[in-house]
Amino acid sequence: MPETLTFQVAVESTERLDRFLANQLSISRTQSARLVAGGAVTVNGSVGRSGRRLARGDTVAVEFPDREPRRELKPYPISLDIAFEDEHLLVVNKPAGLVVHPAPGHWQDTLLNALVTRGTALAPGEGDRAGIVHRLDRDTSGLMMVAKTEEAHRRLGRALAARRVEREYAALVWGHMTKSGDGCVIDEPIARHPRDRKRMMVVATGRPARSRVEQVARFNACDLVRVVLETGRTHQIRVHLAHVGHPVVGDPVYGGGGARRMTGPQRPHAEAVEGALSRQALHAARLRFAHPATGDMLEFRAEWPEDLQQCLALASGESALVAGVPALDYFRFFT
Repeated sequence: MPETLTFQVAVESTERLDRFLANQLSISRTQSARLVAGGAVTVNGSVGRSGRRLARGDTVAVEFPDREPRRELKPYPISLDIAFEDEHLLVVNKPAGLVVHPAPGHWQDTLLNALVTRGTALAPGEGDRAGIVHRLDRDTSGLMMVAKTEEAHRRLGRALAARRVEREYAALVWGHMTKSGDGCVIDEPIARHPRDRKRMMVVATGRPARSRVEQVARFNACDLVRVVLETGRTHQIRVHLAHVGHPVVGDPVYGGGGARRMTGPQRPHAEAVEGALSRQALHAARLRFAHPATGDMLEFRAEWPEDLQQCLALASGESALVAGVPALDYFRFFT
């Protein structure tokens, strides 16, 4: 039987219907637009249109068709670092290099395939994204949630949309903020690049995106920063940091030339730091959210992984301090 979900617009809003649905259901805007185009969405009892602007008090109802069988997830036997697991969800510390869900070029060697191998139950999902609440880029390491039941998936998705999930990242970035402890709020909309569909960019007509960035330590050629996500757009941190002139060290897409952008005595040191990396120096370090069934607050922290520890050692040098703490003890301070 088809399932129907109903939402009440609780704030004054001029948000489009398709964007509202994408946020409420934790799906892509393309997926929400398909639901609307298929006549599955009503606003105050009338069939909705993607571009309709919603107002406070509007009632939005979504009728989901019966799910099509998803592609069989074949086993991929790799070891996973599970930070938490119960019958509702799990939290995994994803290693760099692991794709989250099947996609062209990676149909059978993904996190979901590995979860199937260990016998993990997964919430039903569209296509090959069963259980996925939020994603990390292939070469970003760190903490992410996976839902094991449909109800957990729905509640965690709503919590993300309502900004009730705290996601904190650590990154090494090129260049310097003005002084230790300085930070900024990057509030710039993001959309897909018009010519290169694998890239994102800041553009006025994009989806709202907001990141809070704080300098944790200043090194010779780069800074160690803490980034708190207030939204979760594709490549958001990497795009935002590049936009303000501090791209993530090792980022092959948005890195702006990497160590080559450095001049003078900084350049040899920058080249050594970059040479120690095979991916971007970005790590999902902390995750805090309410359990979808019990409401208890859960908090998890993930150590700076070994490959990034080596990079940090080169970046910091023996004399670098983070608020009086040796830089190599950074994560005890940061988290």
